[in-house]
Amino acid sequence: MNDYRGVNDKDEVFRKESFEVNTLEDEIRIDSLCQRLLRLFYLALVEEGRSTGEAGSLTWGADYFLREFIIPDRRENIFALRPGRVRQFAGNWYIVKNLEPNMEELGNILHGVEAFYEYGRKIGKVTEEVVEDVRRDCADLGYYRLRIDAFWQIEGGGYSAWEQECSLKNQDKGKR
Repeated sequence: MNDYRGVNDKDEVFRKESFEVNTLEDEIRIDSLCQRLLRLFYLALVEEGRSTGEAGSLTWGADYFLREFIIPDRRENIFALRPGRVRQFAGNWYIVKNLEPNMEELGNILHGVEAFYEYGRKIGKVTEEVVEDVRRDCADLGYYRLRIDAFWQIEGGGYSAWEQECSLKNQDKGKR
């Protein structure tokens, strides 16, 4: 039983198992479910007293992380986030996948990720340990700034060393 308003575990969007990614069809279905969940997250933020602009910004950040990285790239359940995934996203994936990675945008994304996982805890879908891991990784902005700066300074064969420091290969794609 959840104590968070609007949560009904019979609704597919609130069932943890609904977000298991095994096939391309799952990925497409989960993307749609995630959009519904993010709308509910936005509404919860507004109900908590956040402005619509702030709620929109936080939702956009969570949306980018979940629907660009976790679901299609890592093919993982959004409620079963592996330790270190946020760090891999912010310290590697985001930097490599964007034409102009920058701390303002990355900071906004990370604020949204942290708020989303707090919401996930409130609705009983993620553990406090997951939230603590996300919170710790989202707070490491100085490290991500160094990673972006180092990325722009890569010369010759320096990419391998840069990538190995915060590798996407340390935790394979797929399930726990």
